[in-house]
Amino acid sequence: MKKVLLASVALCAALFANECKPNDCLVIQMEQLGEKGNVNVGEVTAINTAYGVAFLPNLKGLTAGAHGFHVHMNADCGATEKGLGMKAGGHWDPTNAGKHSFAWDDNGHKGDLPALFVDSEGNAVYPVLAPKIKDVSELKGHALMIHVGGDNHSDHPKPLGGGGARMVCGVIK
Repeated sequence: MKKVLLASVALCAALFANECKPNDCLVIQMEQLGEKGNVNVGEVTAINTAYGVAFLPNLKGLTAGAHGFHVHMNADCGATEKGLGMKAGGHWDPTNAGKHSFAWDDNGHKGDLPALFVDSEGNAVYPVLAPKIKDVSELKGHALMIHVGGDNHSDHPKPLGGGGARMVCGVIK
């Protein structure tokens, strides 16, 4: 039954990706960040909905569990001396809210998304809704990031939801 459900969700994501119009969706290629180079792990399709932008992941080969999921400031997944994916900058925060929060809380970063769930087989196919982001055009020129570990959508007890290192990244063109 679980495999049928996962296949249905993946099929739904594929259908949306094939039917979306250029102004209504973006397909974001995602890469696992690595010291010896990045590896493609799939894509996330961002589509406009009446409730905000929905992110439809179709990813494979990830670590199971909940992961922090955010839009980051810069359209660059490169490494710096501080670590992998650090050229993406911080969470997208055009209003300078200066705090991490839930995807539906207007007082936090605009790039704060609900957690991304990866199943026990390493697949992420469950959609995520971002009600603060009203149109996919807002995403262009940023990066989509998946972090090691979960996200408590707060700056306490650790900043930025307590998520870990940057694990997977995609440049949004």
